[in-house]
Amino acid sequence: MAGIVPELRWSDKERLSRQVGRCTSARQRIRYLIIVNLVSGLSAADIVNVLQVGRSTVYDVAKRFRERGEVGLVDRREENGERKLDETYLAKLHEVVAASAQDYGWRRPTWPRELLAETMAWETGVRIHVSTMSTALKMISARQGRPKPTVGCPWSKRAKNKRLRELRRLVETLPEDEVAVYEDEVAVYEDEIDIHLNPKI
Repeated sequence: MAGIVPELRWSDKERLSRQVGRCTSARQRIRYLIIVNLVSGLSAADIVNVLQVGRSTVYDVAKRFRERGEVGLVDRREENGERKLDETYLAKLHEVVAASAQDYGWRRPTWPRELLAETMAWETGVRIHVSTMSTALKMISARQGRPKPTVGCPWSKRAKNKRLRELRRLVETLPEDEVAVYEDEVAVYEDEIDIHLNPKI
């Protein structure tokens, strides 16, 4: 469309059309489609209706194309300031992931992405989105694994020792017609319940 984008040769128009199918994101594809339609003669109003985008988006993409050419359609990360996932950030992330979340003041031992993002914000001053954390973890080849099932006794040491003394006394005073268990023998008490040898977490 005259006045919004410059005139292009046929070969350039064809190349832009081919690039639409190679776009790596939906937003990038929309930017290419806006330019392809503009150089094909469609008006901004037509493109708004066809692509379901705002009029301001059409003019903004056209302006970037005029000022920077095709580079303006490919990526806008250079406009976001200093790159967040730099070597320093990734090195610190590798260090944090190798430790337990409890080492950084959290109650749980494992690392959900949300806790990682929050911890890294404290450690580096750089705050990133949870989806960006997924990218960062892939960059350092972090492996996603299932948490190991562990059971910790909620009792105090005093309460636990008291119960152990009661159990030993019970075993030592069993009647002769009961299962006699002492020292290297094993005492087994079974109630009318199912015993799950491999319970679910």
